[in-house]
Amino acid sequence: MRRLGPLLVVTALVAGCSSTPTNSHTVVLVTHDSFSVDQGVLDAFKADTGITIDVRKTGDAGALTTQLVLTKAAPIGDAAFGVDNTFASRALQEGVFAEYQAKDSDKGPQNYAIDKRLTAVDVGDVCVNATQDVDAKTFEDLADPRFKDQLVVEDPSTSSPGLAFLLATIAHYGNQGWVNYWQRLKANGVKVDSGWEEAYSQDFAGSSGKGPRKLVVSYASSPSAEIGDDGKARTKALLDTCFRQVEYAGVLNGAKNPDDARKVVDFLISEKFQKLVPDAMYVYPTRDGVALPEQWQQAAPKPESPATVPADQIQGNRDRWIEQWRAAVRG
Repeated sequence: MRRLGPLLVVTALVAGCSSTPTNSHTVVLVTHDSFSVDQGVLDAFKADTGITIDVRKTGDAGALTTQLVLTKAAPIGDAAFGVDNTFASRALQEGVFAEYQAKDSDKGPQNYAIDKRLTAVDVGDVCVNATQDVDAKTFEDLADPRFKDQLVVEDPSTSSPGLAFLLATIAHYGNQGWVNYWQRLKANGVKVDSGWEEAYSQDFAGSSGKGPRKLVVSYASSPSAEIGDDGKARTKALLDTCFRQVEYAGVLNGAKNPDDARKVVDFLISEKFQKLVPDAMYVYPTRDGVALPEQWQQAAPKPESPATVPADQIQGNRDRWIEQWRAAVRG
């Protein structure tokens, strides 16, 4: 999952590609580039448990999943966080994760459960974002000539939010209509970037980059980071275009330190960590009863009916859908 890059100052320990530490109470947590938590939080966890969390980053959710699959015979970590519901079925089919029922998983995360090997940590609805002067609301509006050359999206073959938005259009238009819809978007001047950072920070007019386009695929929570000095949000999410994206954590099969890895997964859905999720990573916590920041009430309301696609359908059709998309938009 990719979010508000310039605002996600990562202060966690990142060890790159170094070898696994010899400390028996170190857990290597493999995650995506948007994982953000203050080092003080990790230090406090170590003080409480004696466990050091060594964070290793490896691209977005898609790249993370691919890396976990390719290294499953010799895992590159003990636990992983960030495989989302668009890629989870692949990781599960490949046997990447070990079965583990996390502590407190019955306090909210169970609402997003898809398998006993994965624990839901956060929810982020992928939606089209717009500057406040744009009156678009629906998928159909995006293909309207009024918004020609205004929409920028991410490539679903290289971007997690890009894939989520593709799935949103498939859920909305069905197998018989979504390809035609993307052909209409192409005719209306849609721009495709490789990832969220480029689309949001460079091409979107509502970001600090002040790009030329007024519509971008981002998150329902993104407007909460675009509040001006007057206290008003400069952007808005089009809540009728959203796709529900859930990120999971789990213990890796073959982990060198599975016992401590389970405690790290427990930590990720603890009340202490879940309170940090909105401000640190601009997503919604899965734990019940965790209050959202005040500005979210104004600028980042949670979509009531986001689109979803069953995990088995995503797994069975993902590659074919991406090829169809490529033919329609890139061809």
